[in-house]
Amino acid sequence: MNKEKRIAILQRLQAENPHPQTELVWNSPFELLIAVMLSAQATDVSVNKATAKLFPVANTPESIYALGVDKLKEYIKTIGLFNTKAQNVIVTCKILIDKHQSQVPENRTDLQALPGVGRKTANVVLNTAFGHPTVAVDTHIFRVCNRMNFAPGKNVEQVEQKLLAVVPKEFIYDVHHWLILHGRYTCTARKPKCGQCLLADLCEYKDKGLDTHG
Repeated sequence: MNKEKRIAILQRLQAENPHPQTELVWNSPFELLIAVMLSAQATDVSVNKATAKLFPVANTPESIYALGVDKLKEYIKTIGLFNTKAQNVIVTCKILIDKHQSQVPENRTDLQALPGVGRKTANVVLNTAFGHPTVAVDTHIFRVCNRMNFAPGKNVEQVEQKLLAVVPKEFIYDVHHWLILHGRYTCTARKPKCGQCLLADLCEYKDKGLDTHG
């Protein structure tokens, strides 16, 4: 895909959604960190339902740590992998209290040292909470970038590096939100909605005609 086509795609996504946001509900970097940790292999909707009950009761490292693993599980048991996530969240809270003055660190190394925080989660927090020009590549972005030929790669890290290389600076802050939403609602996994897609004429997906009609 050439540069002009990529820019045209980004301009259309920007025109449709000038200020894209994560669909996770959060009011502080710590709430965002916890929400993103909980969202692994779970939907944002399911996470928001759980945090709507959890955060009014506990939304700081101290208050969640005080709950302990068993009480935290009661709040998040509707989310996939809740047992492991509860343990990771409690240990993360303890590390934040002991090593970071209860603040979420604004750098990748310290974030990825937290249990349950991988590169994608660190990128989301750095981008969304702190305004860093990072790109968090999840399964939606990986699929969209390869399917459209926008930024193809064999794994999520290759796609991330390709996006950082080809997306102009003025779009880099918002690009992962646009691509996630596009993958979640239009360029869906099993049956992309090519007939309703505002990027259909620019996309290089070869099976568009087949998928439009199922």
